[in-house]
Amino acid sequence: MATIYLARWETRFWAWLIDIILIGLPFWALSDYLPPAWRFTIDPGLISISLSSVVLFLYWTLLEGYRGQSIGKMALKIRVTGRAGEDIGFGAAAAESIGKAFLLVPDCLIGWLAMPGSKQRLFNRISNTIVIETREREEPEGVTYVKSEE
Repeated sequence: MATIYLARWETRFWAWLIDIILIGLPFWALSDYLPPAWRFTIDPGLISISLSSVVLFLYWTLLEGYRGQSIGKMALKIRVTGRAGEDIGFGAAAAESIGKAFLLVPDCLIGWLAMPGSKQRLFNRISNTIVIETREREEPEGVTYVKSEE
């Protein structure tokens, strides 16, 4: 039986912020220089659709579908998996990414209020995913490293 450590909300926030700074902000700044036909923003309240949110959706879907980790998650040693710790694939990654790319506030609030203690956002529940800590062992099984004194 495997032990899975769910990632803390704070760690998930910092990973999200790293992704926003590295991927979202450059596209947000770039959108001012695009031709008018390429510029779009729909923000009727709790839903936000813009060029940077579409790019972030694609970014999270591709990276988390491929390896379970965005750059922010890699930096903080967390990853998105299925409920048993398995890889999720692109379909579940896309479903999970909709919430954080377009509906972040209601996605988090419903997760915190309606599913307390689960450490899941609404779209984690919908996509049947969790965010876990990646606790790789420093030493492979059956190997002991001996470090000489200096």
